[in-house]
Amino acid sequence: MKVRSSLRSLKHREGSIVVRRGRRTYVVNRRTPRVKARQG
Repeated sequence: MKVRSSLRSLKHREGSIVVRRGRRTYVVNRRTPRVKARQG
């Protein structure tokens, strides 16, 4: 999982879901599971 300052480019990929857990924002991709990122 990568920690990034901006998730904009990842959330536009096909199969991506933006998940908010507490104060952190995650992007998880169901099609390609290795595409994961966290912000904050």
